[in-house]
Amino acid sequence: MAMNYLELARLTLAEAIVVVTALVVLGVDLKLGAATALGIRRGWACGLGVVGCVVAVAWLGVGAPAGSVAGGMLVSDALTRWVKMVLLGLTVGTLLLSGRSTFSVHVGEYVAVLLLGLVGMLLIAGTENVLVLFLALELASVSLYILVGFNKRDPRGTEAALKYFLFGGMAGAFLLFGLSLIYGATGAIEFRAIALKLSTAGLSPLLMVGLVMVLVGLGFKVAAVPFHFWAPDAYQGAPTPAASFIAAGSKVAAFFILAKLTVVAFPAVAGYWNWSQIAPGWTPLLALVSAVSMVVGNLAALTQRNVKRLLAYSAVAHAGYVLMALVEGKTLGLFAVTFYAVTYAITALGAFGVVSLVEAGTGGSDWEHFRGLSQKAPGLALCFGIFVLSLAGIPPLAGFFGKFYLFLVAMSVGGGNYGLLWLVGLGAATTCVSFFYYLRLLKVVFVEGPEGESKPWPKGGIEFATVAVAAVGVVAIGCLPGWVLGPLQNALVAAGF
Repeated sequence: MAMNYLELARLTLAEAIVVVTALVVLGVDLKLGAATALGIRRGWACGLGVVGCVVAVAWLGVGAPAGSVAGGMLVSDALTRWVKMVLLGLTVGTLLLSGRSTFSVHVGEYVAVLLLGLVGMLLIAGTENVLVLFLALELASVSLYILVGFNKRDPRGTEAALKYFLFGGMAGAFLLFGLSLIYGATGAIEFRAIALKLSTAGLSPLLMVGLVMVLVGLGFKVAAVPFHFWAPDAYQGAPTPAASFIAAGSKVAAFFILAKLTVVAFPAVAGYWNWSQIAPGWTPLLALVSAVSMVVGNLAALTQRNVKRLLAYSAVAHAGYVLMALVEGKTLGLFAVTFYAVTYAITALGAFGVVSLVEAGTGGSDWEHFRGLSQKAPGLALCFGIFVLSLAGIPPLAGFFGKFYLFLVAMSVGGGNYGLLWLVGLGAATTCVSFFYYLRLLKVVFVEGPEGESKPWPKGGIEFATVAVAAVGVVAIGCLPGWVLGPLQNALVAAGF
């Protein structure tokens, strides 16, 4: 089949814009040279990155065509374009939070690697081909490995990057081997062709082994137990803006493609787990991983005294909540997972933005650095309270409605016979456990006073504005969820789900 290169260029123009922006950032930073003040170079690099992302969003919003090339290698429909715009928006937030970071003098390289990681995530969202999916995952992963260890002055970052790389390489090997087994069992590499083959062939031992290995590989990407060991060290050791990118952008891309795989490629081999009845498939695997992730993530978070590590274990628990809805394996699950991933990403981006500002003001991210924050920076403390309460699932914030839809979808599994009621009950119980460490953190921020003399708090500038916008977004989505649910539902319908 002949390929229409003009159509290919139009379908990949958003990614091309981001790549060109990364190259321009490198060129401009090289032109400015080391003699130019670091603040000016950083402003140019981050500013150009923001402009490139905004131009890509504009193209996706008004000019990008619908279609696909080469049997699903690249797909452009309303849903993928919507997810890509979310990823670009989260990257803009990350760049704005990086505006005054001092962890490295190599600002051009930092922004370029960030944008190349974004390209990988955009390709993840826009493919229905397992080969392109693997290549895109590796592009995004390599960029994230570099970002974690970008602060060479911090040995924790170097150690975290090495652990992340080693675990990621092993997970990538599992994923590639699993995808090869699926190809061997079906003879297809496109999602819909795989689904068509499985609708008649059914589940075989070879395919089951492949599904398990794919789950291992993608479980690493979403930091689900027992593939989560990299997350606490990576979140703590990475520069905080980079950690926000890992917690926000990479999670949206990973959860979206995992949901799309279950709905588009493997619905015929889902199996089920209804009370004491279990049929082989990926549904029991996801249910088990979901349960363990919720328990381990929340219990481990109880013992943390560093806010970034606490957010890491919280992310592990939230991965369990998302997997609970994925068990549904139909359009409703894709809808709930995408909505929750977006609301969680906005919340995580804002929370890490607060951590970044606290580090700038106090020099650390342990609990004692947050003590008395409401007295030193009341606006920042208010935003942080909104993010923490949203992560806990308190109404009327975005996190409440996200969890509500996840639980609702899990309750509908099995045609309304409440076969996964045990999993929903476990999710509710672990959510109650999470209230303890979230509220204890808020007690440190709002009730306890600062230790010693209070130092002058640095002005927030664009970073505080970014945090404030994220906080307003969390409140607005919680009060008027239709602002996100409506466009998302329209995109799902337009994409044929």
